[in-house]
Amino acid sequence: MPDLAIIVPSVLNGITTGALYALVALGLTLIYGVLHIINFAHGALLMLGLYAVYYLKARFGIDPYVALLIVPPGMFALGYAVQRGIIGRASHGRDENILLVTLGLAIVIENLSLFFFRSDTRIVDTPYSFETVEILGAFLPLPKLVAFVGAIVTAALLWLIMARTDLGRAIRAVAKEKKGTALVGIDTDHVYATSYGLGIACLGVAACLLLPSYYVNPQVGHGFVLIAFTIVVLGGMGSFVGALIGGFVIGVVEAMGGLFLGESLGQIGIFAIFILVLIFRPTGLLGHKV
Repeated sequence: MPDLAIIVPSVLNGITTGALYALVALGLTLIYGVLHIINFAHGALLMLGLYAVYYLKARFGIDPYVALLIVPPGMFALGYAVQRGIIGRASHGRDENILLVTLGLAIVIENLSLFFFRSDTRIVDTPYSFETVEILGAFLPLPKLVAFVGAIVTAALLWLIMARTDLGRAIRAVAKEKKGTALVGIDTDHVYATSYGLGIACLGVAACLLLPSYYVNPQVGHGFVLIAFTIVVLGGMGSFVGALIGGFVIGVVEAMGGLFLGESLGQIGIFAIFILVLIFRPTGLLGHKV
């Protein structure tokens, strides 16, 4: 059995990895919390965000962290336009149509990416990509520590927007009662598109914080979105704090699974948790019954 000197670094590494997962899950849980749909295009849109960060660095020399000023606003605009121009129009207000539309979007985006970007795997080279910081005897990658802080800050900002702003109050009202909010003059289509845009902007933040220690190719979103779905179910649909906690839990479980079972079997624990949560607590850790 591994001793404490191995377990502690594995746990800390799992927490920092979980922060990256949580960033992806935050956008997913926001979209579900308002639109009440599962966004199958989430992984494909994350991949576009990663390519945006990559080309900003490769073509213009813009550091991935500086790209935080560019990519998230651009992803918000993309998400707003996609929801307002495609998802909203094609769904005709039916949830099953929205699922099919987002699935179709994912397929189209991924195949267009294969055509334009090819299947090559790309990485960015930064001075800090392989920098490490020692914490409790563990040497943790600096980009992962930055992502850990970024996940907490992003979750806090989303909570503040939802709890303390007029936009947040409008979003919560539309999530609870769409017809009633329309009767009192709230533009529900605008609120839906804004919510979707905020969810996709979270992917922009995730892309900027992820790429210094990761890679991008047209299939990169698949693994992240599967884990993000598990995190959203574990934390509770629509809960930002739940997504954050769920990300950390999943990151640690993956790290421990890899330590005890081997890297190839490390994700078994993730999907075991997914099944157990669905059986024993389908509302998640911080979810509420409807």
